[in-house]
Amino acid sequence: MKRGHRGSPSSSEGPPAQRFKQNPEGDSHFLEDESTKVFARKVADHYSRRTNQTLEEREASPIIHLKKLNNWIKSVLVQLYARRGDVVLDLACGKGGDLIKWDKAKIGYYVGIDIAEGSIEDCRTRYNGDADHHQRRKKFSFPARLICGDCYEVHLDKVLADDAPFDICSCQFAMHYSWSTEARARRALANVSALLRPGGTFIGTMPDANVIIKKLREVEGLAIGNSVYWIRLDEEFADKKFKSSRPFGIQYKFHLEDAVDCPEWIVPFHIFKSLAEEYDLELVFVKNSHEFVHEYLKKPEYIELMRRLGALGDGNQDQSTLSADEWEVAYLYLAFVLRKRGQPDGTRVSGKRDKGKMYISKEDIMYVHSDT
Repeated sequence: MKRGHRGSPSSSEGPPAQRFKQNPEGDSHFLEDESTKVFARKVADHYSRRTNQTLEEREASPIIHLKKLNNWIKSVLVQLYARRGDVVLDLACGKGGDLIKWDKAKIGYYVGIDIAEGSIEDCRTRYNGDADHHQRRKKFSFPARLICGDCYEVHLDKVLADDAPFDICSCQFAMHYSWSTEARARRALANVSALLRPGGTFIGTMPDANVIIKKLREVEGLAIGNSVYWIRLDEEFADKKFKSSRPFGIQYKFHLEDAVDCPEWIVPFHIFKSLAEEYDLELVFVKNSHEFVHEYLKKPEYIELMRRLGALGDGNQDQSTLSADEWEVAYLYLAFVLRKRGQPDGTRVSGKRDKGKMYISKEDIMYVHSDT
């Protein structure tokens, strides 16, 4: 893997979240404004428009090695924390790109939810093994259920009352979309907490606010980037100063070649950690992607996994096929693991397999709205 000076971006501003603490149970007074819903729809439309790529198109992507690296990071997280028979909730599941990872972990039941109708339809197709772009038809060993809805707005504990509790919840490269308002951030964490069993695990990946802010402060203007990405900060934050008392709604535009082109929001991780604690979710670890790679590539089984995914050139971890520009993009992200407080009772959830289907029809997809 290409090495470079990782730097040590300082914590992004100020004390934890006490200044904006509210009753975790009473988030109804944080009203969604229409602009937030417009942005949520923009994000959904962006991902709905993206089509499943053929293998040839995927390999031709200018960020193919970054995609493979991100797949490796997600695979390591799944291998570290998923157990045989687990009941899994995949928030912002997208087109189902992680289904194979869960299958290899031999989970028992899967629920995926995403705001984008096009993505959920692609996920359904992939689960059923009908996707033409697959090298082989894949039949998954676990039953599944798919839901189309905004998991940062809908009360999922009501929607998934019969499916809970979940052993593990995953939210990959999407948690930051909840950070446009305090209401959405709280709803996201409340959903995770309400649905996880005591001792259950929440794994995820999202942009590293410390790195993004550090990079923005090192330049004159409001934009940073290289040949495969650019980030442009909203004019409202031209002074590049962010108050701990107003940690939500810090918007920027993010463009990543062949992947993302939509508004995103800064998530100061110390605030995220404090807010999660209000919902009985305790931090197990947080690691920037560079740190994650350097740590887990010391283990032979993960080196072999990286090689199988095609993200290593000659099998030497210092000689990655990743370009310098892709490696710089990897530095913009972090991986986190949270644990739901409490001791598991030792019994495994049974009967959940009856909730899902081994083949999902269009009619099986459940559509939920914010008034659910």
